[in-house]
Amino acid sequence: MSDFASRRVRGRYVNLHSDVDHGPRDVWRWFRERQVAPWPVWVEDPPQPPPPRLMAGQIGATFIGHASWLVQIGGVAVLIDPVWSPRASPLPFAGPKRVRAPGQRLEALPGADLLLVSHNHYDHCDLATLRQVQARWAPPALTSLGTGRLLAKAGLRAPREMDWWDRVAVAGLRVTYVPAQHFSARTPFDRNRALWGGFVIQAPDGATVYFMGDTGWCPHPAEIGRRFGRIDLALIPVGAYAPRWFMQTQHMDPDEAVQAHIACGARASLAMHFGTFFRLTDEPIDEPAELLEAAKARHGVAQQAFRVPGFGQTLIYPAA
Repeated sequence: MSDFASRRVRGRYVNLHSDVDHGPRDVWRWFRERQVAPWPVWVEDPPQPPPPRLMAGQIGATFIGHASWLVQIGGVAVLIDPVWSPRASPLPFAGPKRVRAPGQRLEALPGADLLLVSHNHYDHCDLATLRQVQARWAPPALTSLGTGRLLAKAGLRAPREMDWWDRVAVAGLRVTYVPAQHFSARTPFDRNRALWGGFVIQAPDGATVYFMGDTGWCPHPAEIGRRFGRIDLALIPVGAYAPRWFMQTQHMDPDEAVQAHIACGARASLAMHFGTFFRLTDEPIDEPAELLEAAKARHGVAQQAFRVPGFGQTLIYPAA
């Protein structure tokens, strides 16, 4: 534990840097004033080859869509926030619907030796997918404080809950649950009863991947970069940011994402949390990628240092 471990007030977790929390009036204002951009009903992405099984010495990141990844590091396949369902919702007939298929079929993956679930939002923690993961691979699972019961409900055996800065040795890796600025909820009645955050994954050879999770712009990425010293690859959210008055404390825009890339000192970064579920927020579907390119130029970040992956694409980086 450290001074930066999570903090609870009256049974609810709070953000350390900006704890603005929008209530029903703000939600009503957002929906009343929304200027939503048109989105396509469906996007057909070009097929990508299934990800190969990688051995130690390489880092592989396969972008499934939104915040779902297969990361391979140290010869271990890590499945992060897997969502293969057609909606990010508790209801099969309502709620944010996919505008594109998952980039890879679940059965096309080369395995899942470890499962990580960052927090309990429906676009990150999907029980139907977790049941499929358990049935196919039964990996050990790590998640946030208060979210383990959901994983157990999906059949995951003894999921381990973690506080910020908790570190676990599992599946041949070292995994640290790290802070983010966000919130949690599954219903109107359980807001912030569970924790939220990201993960830093380290292999025995020193290779390090930082999954930032959902976060607003804040000092956490810089603190994480200082603590770990080496981050080979960061997975950074770039979407779901409009309107800014409502989303700013919980989701970064592309300019802030580039600042987070710089702040954490990542050798390379990949964009996530965009273009998957129908109009989660108000920006156009292609705007996050377009603004990211402009932000890189503005901040002097090389084009290849922070990339927008194709849906289903596997990118491979050297581990040293």
